[in-house]
Amino acid sequence: MTPRDDSPAGTANKSGNPAKQLTIKEQRAEQRAAKVEAFKREQARKRRNKRIGIGAAIVGGVAIIALLVASIVLTMPKNATYEAGSSGAEIEGVETFENTNNHVETTVEYPQTPPAGGDHTPAWLNCDVYTEPQQNENAVHSLEHGAVWVTYDPSISDDELDALKAKLPSTYVILSPFEGLPTPIVLSAWNAQLQIDEASDERIGEFFEEYWKSEKVPEPGALCTGAVDGPGKA
Repeated sequence: MTPRDDSPAGTANKSGNPAKQLTIKEQRAEQRAAKVEAFKREQARKRRNKRIGIGAAIVGGVAIIALLVASIVLTMPKNATYEAGSSGAEIEGVETFENTNNHVETTVEYPQTPPAGGDHTPAWLNCDVYTEPQQNENAVHSLEHGAVWVTYDPSISDDELDALKAKLPSTYVILSPFEGLPTPIVLSAWNAQLQIDEASDERIGEFFEEYWKSEKVPEPGALCTGAVDGPGKA
């Protein structure tokens, strides 16, 4: 019969296998590995947070840019819109004429002030807003293409000029000052003209509806760009 081992050593052997216990060197290596793993997790967390922060900044920046663009678009003055073509409507105060439409290389004496048709140079004036008076012979060629020439007395106020600009379409229109007008504002199309006193006159829109890009001009549909820029182009 094998004697029973009641010694403390016997008790220790029952609590675990000494062969599986780590040496001090192995314990230190395990601690280092744990620290390295913790360090890696911390670095990964920081990188993740950084990416989130950058993404949030980008989204925020895009949102701010979008808001700025939207605010600019919403606050920008909008051009008036009109239907091209003529319906034959009669507008109070509009005068009509019969003018020739020859191409010439010389200056022309026009029967209307400002001109509303007649002989003109081969090169038309590019439709746009101008801050200086323009050459009659070039502007008349633009009328031949269906543009409307809006002329104003240089003495009108800035507020009045801004109100006038708000009545203009985005294309096929020329705006320029003109010395010696019979009224503060004159609208001229090919063989048609309207003299008015102020930019609030509702007939401005009526004139554009009837004569802007009219099919009754000598050269309907011809360009109003790609030729001559006059002085003071805005």
